[in-house]
Amino acid sequence: MTEQTGPTPTLDVIREAFARVRDGLPDQVRGRSADDLLWRPAPDANPVAWLVWHLARVQDDHLAGVAKGVGHPVEEAWPQWEERFGLPYDSDSIGYGQSSEEVGEFSVGDVELLLGYLAAVHERTGEVLRSMSDDDLATVVDTFDGEDVTAQARLVSVIGDITQHQGQIGYVLGLLEQR
Repeated sequence: MTEQTGPTPTLDVIREAFARVRDGLPDQVRGRSADDLLWRPAPDANPVAWLVWHLARVQDDHLAGVAKGVGHPVEEAWPQWEERFGLPYDSDSIGYGQSSEEVGEFSVGDVELLLGYLAAVHERTGEVLRSMSDDDLATVVDTFDGEDVTAQARLVSVIGDITQHQGQIGYVLGLLEQR
């Protein structure tokens, strides 16, 4: 039996899920002012710009982890973008668990910078998925709360996370338009 590499129907579905965020998000945020992108609808709410950065950072970090776990390591895109963002966060920060004050320190309102990073992350995501086979999906790539996490579980988790954040972006923008 020959080892299958490259796109498979299962991996095609996963790629399509990531592509829908990549394709839909620019239309949601392009043409918005920095003030709009950084607006917080409540004192502890996340602004749109932070949500875009966070969903891209999670995807970047977690896909690099999957790639390493299945034996096809790639570097994150973030090191090439971090200086341009100029954020007061640690280099390995992905936004998970940040306090309201830390979120409030996010000051990047440049939509093209945000979307450029998202595009770079999606390109890396494509590299990772093209390097994988269906057999790789069962590979344990991490542990969480003492339980093994497979590549498939991690990919589905990331898709769920980024699509939830895309929905939050739409909600915040709807609130913005109603204020």
